[in-house]
Amino acid sequence: MFDTLSDRLSATFKNLRGKGRLSEADIDATAREIRIALLEADVALPVVRTFIKNLKERALGADVSRALNPAQQVLKIVNEELITILGGETRRLRFAKQPPTVIMLAGLQGAGKTTLAGKLGRWLKEQGHSPLLVACDLQRPNAVNQLSVVAERAGVAVYAPEPGNGVGDPVKVAKDSIDFARSKVHDIVIVDTAGRLGIDAEMMQQAADIRDAVSPDEILFVVDAMIGQDAVNTAEAFRDGVGFDGVVLSKLDGDARGGAALSIRQITGKPIMFASNGEKLDDFDAFHPDRMASRILDMGDLLTLIEQAEKTFSQEEAQKMASKLASKKGQEFTLDDFLSQMEQVRKMGSISKLLGMLPGMGQIKDQIANLDERDVDRTAAIIKSMTPGERQDPTIINGSRRARIAKGSGVEVSAVKGLVERFFEARKMMSRMAQGGMPGMPGLPGMGGGPGRQKKQQKKAKGKQRSGNPMKRKQQELEEAQRREAAAQNGGAFGLPQQGGEDFELPDEFKKFMG
Repeated sequence: MFDTLSDRLSATFKNLRGKGRLSEADIDATAREIRIALLEADVALPVVRTFIKNLKERALGADVSRALNPAQQVLKIVNEELITILGGETRRLRFAKQPPTVIMLAGLQGAGKTTLAGKLGRWLKEQGHSPLLVACDLQRPNAVNQLSVVAERAGVAVYAPEPGNGVGDPVKVAKDSIDFARSKVHDIVIVDTAGRLGIDAEMMQQAADIRDAVSPDEILFVVDAMIGQDAVNTAEAFRDGVGFDGVVLSKLDGDARGGAALSIRQITGKPIMFASNGEKLDDFDAFHPDRMASRILDMGDLLTLIEQAEKTFSQEEAQKMASKLASKKGQEFTLDDFLSQMEQVRKMGSISKLLGMLPGMGQIKDQIANLDERDVDRTAAIIKSMTPGERQDPTIINGSRRARIAKGSGVEVSAVKGLVERFFEARKMMSRMAQGGMPGMPGLPGMGGGPGRQKKQQKKAKGKQRSGNPMKRKQQELEEAQRREAAAQNGGAFGLPQQGGEDFELPDEFKKFMG
């Protein structure tokens, strides 16, 4: 969503990198470029004005003018100002002292409230809670059925006593759901309310009545991040009419310019608490202003990537794989292990999204966008078409075996051959890293060559090589004998005079350290 803004900001910082010092004119030009970038991203004008004012005040200060690398200082300022606009700190859910905690969802029709109720329920279940979804949208056709299906997919309970489609009292359903949750020992109640295509008095009154009936601990306003400045106007109307405690951004994976996400916190004064960036139920997480700012500035989001990896990979499994790779040439690491690792990476989500969390990936975002996620499935199909023996020892895969595997997986024979070759190369590289790191980088912990490499280097460095010519070799031996004799007469092994030598004198600056 923030691709256009990221590209403009990256180009602006690139122009600064070649400058040793920044003049006031340079800062004005940079601020102008950033202002245009923010306005093109559909950020609200009051937010842009505040942002540029703070940027210029800080950029003209002593920290930047005296910095050895002013471009990095300006980038640091922009990053900090973006974090401030997005809310500063991560806002967590408030839980009731006496369960159940009641969370009410509000917003316009089409913003994604019903789907988001399932995502939030699944997210809370993973945190160890027992959520209950409540169907209070009794106006929209099939809204109750949709919530029931979403709840089933998310693996959480649902309370839907009324059929909906214009039948039933949503206020009564919401009020009764609290007693139902207590009786079934659910510690969180998520109330899905009705929306409209636009702000109207009837919708506001119904939302206010539900709010008064259940006294929610949190009211979350769900806003479609793709509708631009109208999202800010709608948020202000809800804040004044019903009130809400936090914002949830849906459809962050869209191709809109994303300015609403940067504007809504600053204008409404309410924090962004969650973000939904996909259609799957697990495409949902708490909103972290610092991580979002890093993504916008193409600095990556390694913390989120690490958190996703920790959810997918077990420590025991990781140690098991590491020990296999550390074995002789990594031969214990088989295609079965390779398939297992690949499937676990796939569980983390889209490969394109994972790569997008790495720093600097904005420079190759077109290539990342064109990645074919089905390549992982084709690779898995090839491996699964092999016999257990072939997976354990791929060296036995000959021409006839390749033909059989290709036919079984529906690919060309060349694809099978290429996979096996890439597997051997990857295993060799990973084994080398597990045993002592990549070659050519000695002296760094975990990055130097293995023991065999060190012995080879020591053997190569030992002494001066002898000539193959007998006459020349004899001359070399004679010169070496003369050098040894001179060293024995004049000093010790390091070319310094031996102790007691009359001509050896410590320099004056070292004498004070000697007793």
